[in-house]
Amino acid sequence: MCLLAFDWQPQTLTPLRLIGNRDEFHDRPTQALHDWKDAPIVGGRDLQAGGSWLAVNRLTGRVATLTNVRDPDLITPPGTPSRGELVHQALTCPNLEDWLQQLHNEAHQHAGFNLLVATPHTLWHMHRGRENITLGRVSEGLHVVSNANLDTPWPKAVDLREAMLADRQTPSADWPHHALRAIQQRREAPSDAVPDTGIAPALEKKLSAAFIVGESYGTRATTWLTAHQGGSISITEQSFGPMGVPRGDISLTLETAWA
Repeated sequence: MCLLAFDWQPQTLTPLRLIGNRDEFHDRPTQALHDWKDAPIVGGRDLQAGGSWLAVNRLTGRVATLTNVRDPDLITPPGTPSRGELVHQALTCPNLEDWLQQLHNEAHQHAGFNLLVATPHTLWHMHRGRENITLGRVSEGLHVVSNANLDTPWPKAVDLREAMLADRQTPSADWPHHALRAIQQRREAPSDAVPDTGIAPALEKKLSAAFIVGESYGTRATTWLTAHQGGSISITEQSFGPMGVPRGDISLTLETAWA
């Protein structure tokens, strides 16, 4: 993922609502939202490296997703493993806290990332940046993350958070009405508000849009998920081709042990 927003309310009927965009090269082989045959996982899959950008353990209800951290000065070792594999591992490891602590100790071996892992009672966030590696529990409420640290106020992240706030005021059946419009907004940020992550200004401006349109690179999927207190998890994914052309929707509902 390259843009995520989520509302973490563990004591409510809908403990987690989450929506995100996956930006990627269009020629990278991908399988859309599905039930994996080789693991108890439901989610999209990167067929080049085998990982995912957002997925659910269909037995436990554990949810995992990540964004890349964009920082040309963040040096990673040769042969760095795919960050999408972290989603797979987070969903299948037998002891999540032990695995997170081990990853925290070894995160310098990976390219930059934000990893989110939700259980019925705790939402974890790990940030692997150039200056630090942090691991902690996420506080209740609305949060956003793009290609910097959690809640960094990039324009598209701020807009998406405001849309999530508006969705709080609408009937739950309408979710994600406002957030979906915001996360699929193709408008670029004003030049004086574009983040500076160290890449070329023209590319920085293009990537400032929530929904990125391009022939070779752009937003390939919008995914949203709702975890319900009784254990049901609903997930929908919209897929897109080059220049943002829609390629269909998939919706699934899972009955899990999330309770």
